[in-house]
Parts: sequence; C-alpha cells; structure tokens
Amino acid sequence: MRHYFAEPSHGAVWVTGASSGIGAALALKLAQAGYTVVATARGEDKLNELAAKASTAKGRIQPMPGDVTDEADMARIVDSIISQHGKLALAIFNAGVYIPVHGNELKVEDFHKTFAVNLNGVVNGLVPTVNAMQRAGRGHIAIVSSVTGYGGLPTSAAYGATKAALTNMAESLKFDLDKMNIRIQVVHPGFVDTPATEKNEFAMPALMKVDDAVDRIIEGLKRPGFEITFPKRFTYALKFLGLFPYPVYFAAINRMTGWSKRPLESRGSD
Repeated sequence: MRHYFAEPSHGAVWVTGASSGIGAALALKLAQAGYTVVATARGEDKLNELAAKASTAKGRIQPMPGDVTDEADMARIVDSIISQHGKLALAIFNAGVYIPVHGNELKVEDFHKTFAVNLNGVVNGLVPTVNAMQRAGRGHIAIVSSVTGYGGLPTSAAYGATKAALTNMAESLKFDLDKMNIRIQVVHPGFVDTPATEKNEFAMPALMKVDDAVDRIIEGLKRPGFEITFPKRFTYALKFLGLFPYPVYFAAINRMTGWSKRPLESRGSD
C-alpha cells in the first residue's frame, strides 16, 4: 500500500499507556508537533499533569482515562474520539507492564496480569480502532512490542511472550489491513530507561534515554517500513543471534547479561 502518515489535520492521535515513560513523552512530543493527542491510562491525575505540560504546545493533550484490560472501556474511548474529533488518524498501543519472572518462583498471577495488559489490552483497543478506521477509509496503527519478542531473555518469560505475540499479530494483520488502507507498524525498542527497565536485574546493553527513544519512534512513523527498531547496533545483534542454533544463542545471552554467573535467589513474597 502507499505510504501514509497521519498529519495533524487528519484527526486525533490516541496513545495508550500515556501516564509515564515512553507513552507520556510520545504524547507530549506529538502535541508539540501540532497533534491533538488523546492520552489514556488508568491514572487521571498523571494524565492531567501531562496535559498541563502541553498547555503551550501547538497541539494539545486530552486526558481520557481508561483501563486497557476492560474491553467495553476501550470501545467507549474509541467512540468518544470519533464523536469529539471526527476521525482517529493514528493509534499507538503502548500500554504495558513488566513483571520479572524467576523460574524458581513461578506465579500464575504474574503471567495472567502480564497477558491481560500487554496482549489482551492491545486487542481490546485494536479491534474498535480498526473498525473505526475502516469506516473512515484510512488510518495508521503502531503497536509497541519489544526486542524481548525476538527471543527469550532472563526474567522475561511473561513479558517476552506477550511481545512475541504482539509482533506476530501485527505481521498477520498487515496482509488484510494493507487492503483496507490501514497502515500498521510494530515498534521493537531495545532497553529504554523507564520505570519498567528499573526492575531488570542484569546488564542492559545500549540503554537509551526516553526522549531519544521517542524521537526514533516518531521518525519511524514517518517512514514506509513495517518495523521501527532501535538502537540497531543492539537490536540487529539480537536478530542475528536468533539465526544461530540454541546452544550459541543461550551462551551469547548469558555472556551479554551475565546471568549465568548469578545464583538462584529467593524473592520472598514480593
């Protein structure tokens, strides 16, 4: 399909997971570029603070609190965007949680919560978004996945599983969305300095600042490629490792993260 990038005059932009980290910075930079940004997260206070930061921007941020795990809530938000702004031009599904998983202390609820937010939370917003864009005749969707979806990493059994699923989902949908004039992209960031990565207990090569990551995302949205990934010196190395037999892959990841040198530790009840 032809390259399409939503301009401020085309309709509203919707960003989920906008209360902190990449989502908050992305919403603010898009507002500064002139977009009307509908920002969604569960915390209304943080969304209001974010909107205040955009008070002098060319565009604006409209807080629209909601829970991505609630199917009806996401449908309500899409309906509200259409009724208030006419069209939803660009949707960026960014909401996610990272719960470290240790093989010696597995908890079913850690998997359930991660799947509910990271995977089902995207589906809950994606379905009404696609329906709205199909009616409008065009649209642009970006799903924030992660390089943890390329292959297993320490403590990422739940998080990485959802990100691999998101990538596969975006790839599979592209075949039909192309025919519907709806552009879909997948974002594969490396390690970004956010509250989520603060939980990591291993070395994080090529750790990026949030603002730098957001600049890369916005640049990628304007380009014709399906994948937006950064920093390439790290993400392409992980892609390359995935081509090797598993013994090589596991040895390389252990060396890269230093995980093989760590003993199993008890995390208690936390």
